[in-house]
Amino acid sequence: MRFGPVPVGEAAGAILAHSQRLADRTLKKGHHLTAADAAALQASGLTEVTVARLAADDVHEDEAASALAQTVGGAGVRVAKADTGRANLFAEVDGLVTVDAAAVDALNAVDPALTLATLAAYKRVAVGRMVGTVKVIPFAVRRASLDGALGRVPRPILAVAPWTVTRVAALSTMLPTLKDSVATKTIRTFAARLADTGAEIVHDSRVAHEAPALARSLAEALRTSELAVVFAASAVVDEDDVIPEAIRLAGGRVERFGMPVDPGNLLVLGEVDGKPVIGAPGCARSPKENGFDWVLDRLLAGIAVTGAEIAGMGVGGLLMETAARPHPRRGKGRAGKTAAVVMAAGRSSRMGANKLVAEVAGKPMVRHVAEAALASRADAVVVVTGHEPERVEAALEGLDVRYVHNPHYADGLSTSLRAGLTAIPEDAEAALILLGDMPLVTSEDCDKVLAGLAEPDTLVAIAAMDGARGNPVAWSRRLFPELKATEGDAGGRALLSRYGDHVTMVEIGRAAAMDADTPEALSAIRSAADIAAQD
Repeated sequence: MRFGPVPVGEAAGAILAHSQRLADRTLKKGHHLTAADAAALQASGLTEVTVARLAADDVHEDEAASALAQTVGGAGVRVAKADTGRANLFAEVDGLVTVDAAAVDALNAVDPALTLATLAAYKRVAVGRMVGTVKVIPFAVRRASLDGALGRVPRPILAVAPWTVTRVAALSTMLPTLKDSVATKTIRTFAARLADTGAEIVHDSRVAHEAPALARSLAEALRTSELAVVFAASAVVDEDDVIPEAIRLAGGRVERFGMPVDPGNLLVLGEVDGKPVIGAPGCARSPKENGFDWVLDRLLAGIAVTGAEIAGMGVGGLLMETAARPHPRRGKGRAGKTAAVVMAAGRSSRMGANKLVAEVAGKPMVRHVAEAALASRADAVVVVTGHEPERVEAALEGLDVRYVHNPHYADGLSTSLRAGLTAIPEDAEAALILLGDMPLVTSEDCDKVLAGLAEPDTLVAIAAMDGARGNPVAWSRRLFPELKATEGDAGGRALLSRYGDHVTMVEIGRAAAMDADTPEALSAIRSAADIAAQD
């Protein structure tokens, strides 16, 4: 191909290299110039124009792009008509992208003029989603380059595997420490994972966290299901733990225990009667992507997963920095400073007035909370304001607290949490989060919850009443980055399922559950405070 400027009078028959605007129209880049076009360019005052002329051994960009895309695209992929040197490939079915990465690399190494870009392997796609694009960069390529690229693609290298599994079993092992509500929520999350694939949960059972019982339940579930997933009440920590042992007792085999994907390390993959069985890691209770998804999606698309393939998932397998694993296990006696954060930014929408300044036992409610925090072993106290900050600060006059204002308080509790964590001292190893409308919480309660973080492997200590979660909550600094990334009103609740094995419940009694969300609740708090004062 010859490329460069030529006199306008000699441009007819060539390809215009750069768009040119005329008085009545625009000639676009790539346009094949006619004699009339050349005359119009000359009439506009141009004396020369940059063009490309194809040689005998050149292949036009569209022809080359189409040929390459047709060779690349396989089952489940539609190739669109090439234009301006580009041919796009689209999913014809809902399913999972499969791509031969080595073949793509080999193709792209032939000639910089020929390029292929695809979605990542094993990405979920719906019908009509673009999965790849071939782009020929110049206006033409040499026939030898195109033939060389086609020779590197002896078979289709980009396809979409349709979802094939339609019947799935979900089994939850149960222990007294696992609430039934947690298992129920886990199944809802699992069903949401399946929603795009057309698969349904046709068997949902709860079984004791014992290998023989689970083995019997697995055998029964797989009579009507094509795939089984086990959500364990306790994490699998050994290849002879409950889930692997149950797979073997059911007459199956364990393909792999453990995977180099984080979150997702503690996954188990096996099969019983030729049907896959996944022992889900604890992170599978969360809707966020984790190693469980990488295995589940392939199996749902009928793609076998081997232990060797799981072993090869390490590159790219660090999906997020998980606070529970990059640090050595801790023993008791955790040292370091702590801070308390009093959440006092809300609008009190259900109360109808600013509840934080409402009096309880002769003091504004929020003052009780701040004083409890100050009297605890927390080394610093931060108060997050938002709605009516002047009234809150007036209620706390004279107290040695630091204020941080959250202008985005209306966007949810997470914004105040972020503001508070950002304001605490950099050397604080933990933060105790208190709600400004819980005046019955005492300094002793605060100290109990903070002490809960000293338990081995604990990242979160939660105040509880009769086993039910309440407030305040103490968080290890190792979770601060993820806490700051939460959104809406969920606060840190989304992290509790992810780090369920690292949560310690601390009983403090009714104070953990009594917040003043309504006038009736405020009345109950005032009565309880009056009784406590008399005692």
